[in-house]
Amino acid sequence: MKELIELAKRIVSENTDLPFSIYSSVHEQHITNVPVVKPLLIFVLRGHKYLGADRRITCSAGSFVFLANSPTTEMRNIPSEEEYFALLIPFEYSDFSQFKDKKNRKKNYFQGKINHPLDKALQQFIEWSAFSPKETQHLRRQELLQIIFLAGYDCVGAMAEAPTLSHQIYGIIEDNPAASWGGERIAAYLTMSESTLRRRLKDEGTNIKAIRNRTRLGHGLHLVQTTMEPIGRISERCGYQSQSRFTDQFKQLFSITPSELRKTRLHD
Repeated sequence: MKELIELAKRIVSENTDLPFSIYSSVHEQHITNVPVVKPLLIFVLRGHKYLGADRRITCSAGSFVFLANSPTTEMRNIPSEEEYFALLIPFEYSDFSQFKDKKNRKKNYFQGKINHPLDKALQQFIEWSAFSPKETQHLRRQELLQIIFLAGYDCVGAMAEAPTLSHQIYGIIEDNPAASWGGERIAAYLTMSESTLRRRLKDEGTNIKAIRNRTRLGHGLHLVQTTMEPIGRISERCGYQSQSRFTDQFKQLFSITPSELRKTRLHD
């Protein structure tokens, strides 16, 4: 795992807009209500990850967990040796098209070990990310899915549900979370009436404000975990004019403030 960690750190330090993220900490992190908007593959390379309020999912160094694009979950990231270190790869629904003819019951997650073929494929995925055009990223993601499938995890094809309207709106806002996203603008983007938009979201048990807030705060969580930008700047990038407002809502959703979470990434 050491070689993968060193490679990932180097690629991230030299490049931006990569198809993966690194989450690391030197102190324990406990975050509630983490939104999982897209299918998410998490490789734990150092330390331990616990998922769920009852810690029913344990993922230790050298293993992975694949989360479907439906739950929000509680997470604990536990360092061992000098740090906790995980590599996260989000997937698009279209990445699973190769499995469309395989009938599998929907799953919320599954776990596995990082075997030799997957280790090598992940290494190539990281290296390739530094120079490959963004338009070809889906090919490497699909290759990872195929390797996991061939390793005996045939349930991988059941990890993505067709995007709901809520998921579509998450994606729209996520591309520019600082913009002003009201019902009229979103309805025009989706070429439907605002009344139809609100009715369909009500049928899904949500509304525009809830989606907008969760998308912005989820983006804020990602920036706190992956950058060292000032919290005030992060709040602006997430569409908040007030840092205190951003901090209050962040704390309410994730049970930790941005500054407290940032401190878990720093040595005492």
